[in-house]
Amino acid sequence: MPSFSLLHQQLRRNTNFVRGITRIKSSTASQQILRVYHSLGNKKFTEGKNYPNMTVTYSSLKLQNADTSNALIEEFSTFEPFLELSKREGDLIMKRDQEDAEKLQVGIDYAKDKGVIDPDFVPEPYVTIDVLGKSPDDVSYEIIRHVNESKQDGDAGSVIVLCGLSGTGKGTTVAKLSDKLATDRKVVCWSNGNIFRSVTLLAATWCEQQDDCNGFDAERALTKENLASFMTMLSFDKFNGRFDTRINGLGIDIMVSEVQNTMLKEPKVAKNIPTVAEVTQGEVITFAAEAIKVMSADGVSILLEGREQTVNYVRTPLRFILTLSDETLIGKRRAAQRLMAASLDSLEENATDEEVKSALDRALEAMLKEHDN
Repeated sequence: MPSFSLLHQQLRRNTNFVRGITRIKSSTASQQILRVYHSLGNKKFTEGKNYPNMTVTYSSLKLQNADTSNALIEEFSTFEPFLELSKREGDLIMKRDQEDAEKLQVGIDYAKDKGVIDPDFVPEPYVTIDVLGKSPDDVSYEIIRHVNESKQDGDAGSVIVLCGLSGTGKGTTVAKLSDKLATDRKVVCWSNGNIFRSVTLLAATWCEQQDDCNGFDAERALTKENLASFMTMLSFDKFNGRFDTRINGLGIDIMVSEVQNTMLKEPKVAKNIPTVAEVTQGEVITFAAEAIKVMSADGVSILLEGREQTVNYVRTPLRFILTLSDETLIGKRRAAQRLMAASLDSLEENATDEEVKSALDRALEAMLKEHDN
């Protein structure tokens, strides 16, 4: 039975085979594709030809970065099993993003109804950046050019907002921006995650302190009055020379930076975050906007990554949306990222090219079967 890698090399030279494969259509398409590929074990495509080796070696696989995923996408550009996996990964991403956006909008509308956020608030316009064909470095330099062009004498720290669908490279771009901007200024990457966790910790603690409360009682703990009280127990400022969030109430007095990987990751917090987040979008958005304002006034540049519905409420002219004019690349990137991570985990140090190929074959086949289950 030939490996996926060898079949891939054969496929790239046989257009009739490509046409045959693309006609396969059913709910179990990936399994049919695998059976067709495996049936070709004794078929000779072109005798006397030396097929090139894959360009992805152990050293490139070990990088686990955009260069690695781009190399895999290029290598598998006409390989039907990879394209099938990419489509399924892309469909999942788009579906999840849509579901998340709908849930988030419910929370935003709820916050508007409560009067926590201004229903008539209009954010500054966004700059759209198509990342197709651009490296994370290219995208970060384009953003920095906009930042420098908009900077005026006497400006405090910049607030840079970054949005976009999953798979457009927001996280990688934020990391690149942080590295580049940090050469001449202090940079902070802000996330609302720890603020949601802090409110959840307070709500869970409140429940524990009620004699007649059996476990986490969202209906009783998350009233408008309680949430307003919990938010007064959170403060953001400089403590001992560094910016931090302090939780001070219900017998708790701690700094978020000191417990973000311990107390804020405990089960009583982790399992109740989704419930709390549904009704605290407005409170957390408002808290984050004030915290960012404090840091910016102190000369700190802030990188804020998130969904438009939430980051809209942070005042800044430096707003960017990353897009991909070829949306199939969203699935291809995710498929490549999963493949390179799974393959590396199964390999020993300094694996040979053939071992890398075999690891990629196994990972690809396993992921296709996973989607069919």
